[in-house]
Amino acid sequence: MDDELIIKKLSKKFGYLEYMVERYFKLFGKEQTIKLLEANEAKFFPSIRLNTLKMDPLRIKKRLEKKGFQLKNIPWSDYGFWVTKSKYPLGATTEYLLGYYYIQQAVSMIPAQVLDPSPNDIIIDMCAAPGGKTTHLAQLMRNEGVILAFDINPNRIKSLRFNLERCGVKNTIGFNLNALEIEKIGITADKILLDAPCTGEGLICFDPSRKKSRKLEDIVFCSDRQKNLLRVAIKCVKRGGIIIYSTCSIAPEENEFVINSILKEKEVEILDLNISFGKEGLTNAFGSKLEPNLIKSKRFYPHFHRTEGFFICKMRKR
Repeated sequence: MDDELIIKKLSKKFGYLEYMVERYFKLFGKEQTIKLLEANEAKFFPSIRLNTLKMDPLRIKKRLEKKGFQLKNIPWSDYGFWVTKSKYPLGATTEYLLGYYYIQQAVSMIPAQVLDPSPNDIIIDMCAAPGGKTTHLAQLMRNEGVILAFDINPNRIKSLRFNLERCGVKNTIGFNLNALEIEKIGITADKILLDAPCTGEGLICFDPSRKKSRKLEDIVFCSDRQKNLLRVAIKCVKRGGIIIYSTCSIAPEENEFVINSILKEKEVEILDLNISFGKEGLTNAFGSKLEPNLIKSKRFYPHFHRTEGFFICKMRKR
């Protein structure tokens, strides 16, 4: 059976737009494509991050276990747990309302950690709402320093402010502002987190509607916007400052191609993430050879890591 027929059958079997499966074939080959499609059908446990700003994490863990929660350690997070069993909805417990934990996908706990914020830093979180990574940054900074958190959507800013208050965050100012316009504020940050708006292709394991809700045009649109956002980040970080770029997409156009394009402007260099988990970034995709240092970035896949599809790259401004 030739590849074209296999692609058609897999697209129909798993409910994808045909172009998506065709792209997976080109990127990963037949065997890994099938494993990816099958993994997206599996059940993924929700995960939480315990909030050290509110209470000692061991006490929170004991409280939750007493309530019947079964928790499994997330290997890359000191305070992250998969919830393998719970008698209650995660967002309806007293502990949640008191801000003792944040419901956050396991792989989404990595960007704040690898940004490695210190209590003295000025941090910009460019696309912050609803606040998972912002509250994580505040936790790592022990509520010291300053975080400037931006989001263009007024409703999402409300969610951000609710979560900041719920989690006891004191060092963060939320702005309802397009991240493309943050230069106007005139602040230079020590470090910037850009969890860029994307197609969300990596979220199919949680949201199957994305199998048919994104077109190639959406990838192109997101890629152009991501490049512009990254250029703004470079302008707003100090020389020698750090930028973390992440997306919940596995499309190279939203990840390696974005970074590759920016590297040609000679303003940043890629740094090692210094993490042992995740797959290396792509240096060749769809017939295009990319900057060799992109191997230092990391990719996460449902069929390898039991997480959503995700991409992370760490850069330093020259």
